[in-house]
Amino acid sequence: MAYSADQAAFQVQERLKALYRLVHDIHDERQQSEHNLNNIEKAHEKISAEERVSPQYQQQLKNLYTAAVADAEREEELIRKALTKVNEIRAIRNERRIQARNAGNKETIRRGALMKMLLSSAQTLPLWVGKPGEKAPPLCGAIPMEASYIAKPGDMVAALVKGAEEEENWILAEVVSYNSTTGRYEVDDIDEEQKDRHVLSRRRVMPLPLMRANPETDHAALFPKNSVVMALYPQTTCFYKALVNALPSSATEEYEVLFDDPSYAEGYSPPLPVAQRYVLAIRDRKGHSHS
Repeated sequence: MAYSADQAAFQVQERLKALYRLVHDIHDERQQSEHNLNNIEKAHEKISAEERVSPQYQQQLKNLYTAAVADAEREEELIRKALTKVNEIRAIRNERRIQARNAGNKETIRRGALMKMLLSSAQTLPLWVGKPGEKAPPLCGAIPMEASYIAKPGDMVAALVKGAEEEENWILAEVVSYNSTTGRYEVDDIDEEQKDRHVLSRRRVMPLPLMRANPETDHAALFPKNSVVMALYPQTTCFYKALVNALPSSATEEYEVLFDDPSYAEGYSPPLPVAQRYVLAIRDRKGHSHS
């Protein structure tokens, strides 16, 4: 949906107001939850002191645990509503940015600022939080995209492009458009110093993850240790072949990877941190995936 500047500002403000109310509701619900949890703890202390569980205590505990579960479910619902508002705000701001770019008002970003922006983008990528037993969806962490998936304008991708000397490299790029008739993407090099636009077939474009995987709940959505991957080399906008040396142990941590580097005796660089968003399945020069 296209927004004017005033419409976008109004829509963002409305969602911020809703988010403010939800945060207060979450706080109130958490206080109620803590009250019930304290009562459960006190009940267990009494049972321990008496060294027996009477039918009265059994019923009391059952009621308290039922209430605690209901509290947790209400809190979860409120948090998910709040996250939805955050994602809606992100989508509106991204839409305005794309409109500005299409109108020729693309802001020039200096190298240092670009690197900070890429890091922030990776750190604030939405975290997948599924319900019990629910598997992580495509484009969450290491989960590949569905075969029919088409990246949207504004999405970040890895793109296999030819350089000045005809060498081919995977670069970080932003989708401008997709032509369903020709099956080709139009993408912009994210590096402001290049300012190149490329028209590429689908096999030369790899969408970046849309969500982070939580290592504590969705370990299967991460690349295993010793996996060969493509990773964004720190402080650059290019992807290179690397080996996963260590997995993130929490939602805020990064992978530790070893980049192919013949200048070292082992053939690999020292361990370097790379965010989940910038670690992808390895592809060859023709754009074919490999495990």
